[in-house]
Amino acid sequence: MVFLSLSFWREAGGAMNVNYLSVAPELILTVAVVLLLMIDVQWKPGYRWWGIAAALGFAGAIAASVMQWVGHRGEDAAEYFRGMIATDGFSAFAGILIFPIAAMALMTAWPLVRSLGRRGAEFVVLVMIAAAGAHLMAAASNLVMLFIALEVFSISLYVLAGFTRARADADEAALKYFLLGALASAIFLYGIALVFAATGTTSITGIATFLGNELLFRPGILLAGIALLVVGLGFKVSAAPFHVWAPDVYQGAPGGVTGFLAASAKIAGFAAAARVLTVALDARIEDWAPAIGVIAAVSIVVGTLLAIAQTDLKRMLAYSSVAHAGFILTALVGGAAGVADMWFYVATYAVQVVAAFGVAAVVSGPQQGPAPLADYAGLSTRSPGLALALGLMMLAMGGIPLTAGFVGKAAVFSAALDADYLWLVVLALVAAVAGLFFYLRVVVLMYMQPAEGSGSVPVPLGARIVLVVAAVVTVLAGVVPWPLLRWLGEALPG
Repeated sequence: MVFLSLSFWREAGGAMNVNYLSVAPELILTVAVVLLLMIDVQWKPGYRWWGIAAALGFAGAIAASVMQWVGHRGEDAAEYFRGMIATDGFSAFAGILIFPIAAMALMTAWPLVRSLGRRGAEFVVLVMIAAAGAHLMAAASNLVMLFIALEVFSISLYVLAGFTRARADADEAALKYFLLGALASAIFLYGIALVFAATGTTSITGIATFLGNELLFRPGILLAGIALLVVGLGFKVSAAPFHVWAPDVYQGAPGGVTGFLAASAKIAGFAAAARVLTVALDARIEDWAPAIGVIAAVSIVVGTLLAIAQTDLKRMLAYSSVAHAGFILTALVGGAAGVADMWFYVATYAVQVVAAFGVAAVVSGPQQGPAPLADYAGLSTRSPGLALALGLMMLAMGGIPLTAGFVGKAAVFSAALDADYLWLVVLALVAAVAGLFFYLRVVVLMYMQPAEGSGSVPVPLGARIVLVVAAVVTVLAGVVPWPLLRWLGEALPG
């Protein structure tokens, strides 16, 4: 009944456009959070109730996002709440992606939730709040709303990174993430102030209109504002040189948290970046596109070289995420033409990284931080299913043909070529080949090295479901990617 009532909306006169469907995913998750906490405090029904509440909340949010997609795909964005929220195919697809990813991450983290005892309800609530903030980042049509959504999302992740309070490195990871994240948020906010000073508005469409109609003879303030916005968003997606937090945070955070942290940050960060750059600042693409190209190149090189030297799976995946951020940025150097390719890469990579960190949580333990590569020696004999799933994710991230990773790289490289960034594509191709070393090293360890222990590795039901779903998506999107690519052509920011 709650969901059906949210499908109706009321529009008031004047500039105040109220549309409850535009914020239905956030409303549904908020209701689920309130009910979960109130019922848990009053009756203490236990972890099964937490799972039911989270499942209903995410199912409702996905359904609301699908309704948004049906009504707005391929159309210009409709703005509501005084231009704060945009509803279009772009924001709808972000919801269709982020909410299932959050649910998958929570399933892999369920052993951690159970081990937390009464505090497990708080963990589930934080994941749901973070997912709502991530979607709001994609739907924000005003830089002020984008900043608020970013803080809702980020503060939830800061707490999740050190949630267990059982290890010093987890506390260190959370503190480092918080301090550097606060600095990045301040930089982003200063960028908003400078863009407002230059254009007189914080509306994303208002900025686009101003820059399309006005000629700035002294654009220094605007360029400084753009630079600060890029720095703030670059931190969120762990692009170099703004990536220094990622390795320590990924390694120190509990194994059950890291997959959600890595995947959601990429989805939310790149959704926000795409809307800001390709809508608000499209008229200044000659100014920001070369900078994005340089950041992409630095990210690819730094991430690839440092990942080769790692002896811990989570640190290796952290540095590889820096490289993947660079690959994704190659799709944006051409502006709006590369958004569909960006979405394909982000969506498939998010599924792969949740599955990879899910395996790490199973092998090393949901509360553990470090995941030494030595623990994966001979995994194929102790747990063939885990080894197969992790091996497939490694091959996909490396860009092996017939996987989604190969199609994703081909798509973003094509977008960069169309924008005449041949040098960036050549560098990315060389780095992609070099990156196969650390991905294949994991496969070799699992299948060609003797096992250090003789016991099998038990795999929880939630992790099994996630790994099967990730494997199916990775193979299907690699073998028949065209339906998804055509579909994403309607998920552009209006």
